[in-house]
Amino acid sequence: MLLIRKAVTTMIDETHESPGDLALADGFVVSAAVAATVESDEIDVLDASGCVVTPGLVNAHHHLLQSAFRTLPGTRGVAMSDWLPTMAAAYGQVGIDPELAHTAALVGVAEGLLCGVTTVADHHLTWPEGSDDVGIARATASASAELGGRLVFVRGSARDDPEEAALSAERIVGALVPHGEAGISNDGMLQLAVGPAGVHSDSEQTFRLLAEVAEHHGLRRRTQANEQVDVAIALEKYGRRPIDLLDEWGWLAPDVTIAHLCAVTPDEIARLASAGVTATHAPGCDLPMGWGIAPVAALREAGISVGLGTSGGGSNDAGHLLADARLAMQVAPLVGRPLAAREVLGMASEGSARGLGRDELGHLRHGAAADLCVWDVSGVADAGVADPVAGLLWASPGRRPKHVVVGGRVVVRDYELVGHDQRDLAAALTRLLAARTA
Repeated sequence: MLLIRKAVTTMIDETHESPGDLALADGFVVSAAVAATVESDEIDVLDASGCVVTPGLVNAHHHLLQSAFRTLPGTRGVAMSDWLPTMAAAYGQVGIDPELAHTAALVGVAEGLLCGVTTVADHHLTWPEGSDDVGIARATASASAELGGRLVFVRGSARDDPEEAALSAERIVGALVPHGEAGISNDGMLQLAVGPAGVHSDSEQTFRLLAEVAEHHGLRRRTQANEQVDVAIALEKYGRRPIDLLDEWGWLAPDVTIAHLCAVTPDEIARLASAGVTATHAPGCDLPMGWGIAPVAALREAGISVGLGTSGGGSNDAGHLLADARLAMQVAPLVGRPLAAREVLGMASEGSARGLGRDELGHLRHGAAADLCVWDVSGVADAGVADPVAGLLWASPGRRPKHVVVGGRVVVRDYELVGHDQRDLAAALTRLLAARTA
């Protein structure tokens, strides 16, 4: 058993907190009654004095491969029509294969863990013709497993051949979770999903064939919609808005999560809510790309569960979900009512987990997966803060957790990875990129 002791505040859910101890056993949060039955010599203690304990953060939308392609010239302040070929040229120069996928994922997952992200959903969209699809998926999953993080690997599509995308998804499921229920490994550390990039890039056939794979294996479905460019292309190509097309193509359903949703109308919000769709807010991508701001308050008030994601390094150069939670709070009044800190923290944890169909993630109630972050709030950045939970977001924009636990295992201790040196991971990616672009 691992005991988190003497926390200033422990987040039980997004509205209730209590100080004191938190017990973890066999990878799960246990009640005080269960903890009392454990012999004292079986208990390890993690001191949380002067700290706030929260559930592990769940990054509901990321592109881990892009950790190798940040701040590229020609990718900032440009139209999507310029951004896409610039990114594609960089991918082509470096070459997308399992080695790069593994090295980039090590960096991306490590960055997330060091920022409190215990689960990351990786929407992988880049599949060069003839690439080793199973190798790329396995390499990404291996990187996350090595570091001790949870991964949701999404077999995405961006203008891929529809039949090949579906066959590829089948191969990946068969290779990575052949005996998993609903595409989830028995230990809960790996989950598979499918997801076209959006109606702006993928055809009705791609959506329908990937939906068949999802139904056959019980996978979640994920896509992107209603960035302003998505709306413009859909209108030009089909004379319809993206939500209309997703509805017609069978992608408005409770197993579907849609990222971005910047340009949605009140009628579309009502339709999404009626269909039971979940959403992912990604302000750290949407704002710099000029796509707008999702009306999060309106989505939530309609009954839509909203999670939070960073998106990838091609549009958001940091995988710091708490920083993006702060940004979400700051920009919310531009498109609706303000969002409270606890509300947004709940989006970054349990809200994201709901979109993954993972009821055990994103909270610290009895029976939850033992994923948590210990945040030191005793320094000058938190001096004068009346509410230490709200202060997690409002104060110290670059805040990182002191300790991170995943499945009851400490993976970050005293601000450093356990068993890995982040500098070695960064150097390995630097060497690989240099060798391939020489």
